[in-house]
Amino acid sequence: MTQAFVAVGSNIDPEKHLLEALCLLARSHRVTGVSTVYRTEPEGRPHDPPYLNCVVRLDTDMEPESFKLKVLRRIEDDLGRERTSDRSENRTIDLDLIIFGSMTVNSATLTIPDPDISNRPYLALPLYELANALVLPGSGKKIADIAVSLRSCSMEPMSDYTELVRSEVLKDAT
Repeated sequence: MTQAFVAVGSNIDPEKHLLEALCLLARSHRVTGVSTVYRTEPEGRPHDPPYLNCVVRLDTDMEPESFKLKVLRRIEDDLGRERTSDRSENRTIDLDLIIFGSMTVNSATLTIPDPDISNRPYLALPLYELANALVLPGSGKKIADIAVSLRSCSMEPMSDYTELVRSEVLKDAT
């Protein structure tokens, strides 16, 4: 089994879609942690609705590209994710594989660790919450150092919603 981390985001009916996505993920994989869910403003698009973002930790026996395409992409499709040339489009759900054990991957369809961890607080801070001793594979960067450098007041913790999500998604994790 490999421990993996998946970033989750939504800004179209986000309370509904984030919970649905995580419940679907928990049906096929053992989810062992859910970070705090944060409300964040969309980057560079002030008129778009805010996002809900979190990171989940899970165990898988799949290979990373297969996990991305057969699990994460399928959940996105099931929840109505539409892909266009606009990479910043509003979305029902966005599931990104950001860490996969100690592996590094650099292919046409997947880069692990996700290069945005170093500059996006909504990735680094939740990842730090779940794995505070993590060293990013291939770079030697400590997630603790990255998280300290990215502390952000623009992320609003959604405490009650986080507890609801955790109660639904982690109820069978042991």
